[in-house]
Amino acid sequence: MTRATRRFGARHLAAATTFLTFLLILLGVYTAATGAGLACSGQWPACDGGLLPQTIPSFIEWFHRFVAMIAGFAILGTAVALWRSYDETRIRGAGVLALVATPLQVLLGGATVIQYTPVVQTAHHGVAMLIFGSLLAGTLWAFEASSRAAEAETEADVESVDAAGPGPRAGRGD
Repeated sequence: MTRATRRFGARHLAAATTFLTFLLILLGVYTAATGAGLACSGQWPACDGGLLPQTIPSFIEWFHRFVAMIAGFAILGTAVALWRSYDETRIRGAGVLALVATPLQVLLGGATVIQYTPVVQTAHHGVAMLIFGSLLAGTLWAFEASSRAAEAETEADVESVDAAGPGPRAGRGD
């Protein structure tokens, strides 16, 4: 696999993960606003005494947890892809920051169910913003780096054509 192909996949995975994380934040806000986070009776990681929800509000909370699990794996994949595909410290650092903050976010998510306080809610939302912000920055920087690399490649191609000389001209009968 070429570096350009790897970069294409990494930056698009980063974009998809950033979008998924944004949707997860919206789902989390909905879960908190409807009070569905309290529907699991203070149980985490279980809900309603088991793995599957028993009511509509507990389903909303369970679905938020399910999407969060998918997002967590996507963040892991994105961090690895950015690390392997880009040499720039800021791109790698953005992926690593999102990855390192994810376990803290999981613990804070559990804490919001067990002790539903403004401090815990604010910390949970704050870490979500940190993860989203680092993913967004990493995504934008990855697209920027790929664009710069494509421009440099195009310039190198133009210079090699110019160095080869004018070549045969059309219409001269050569």
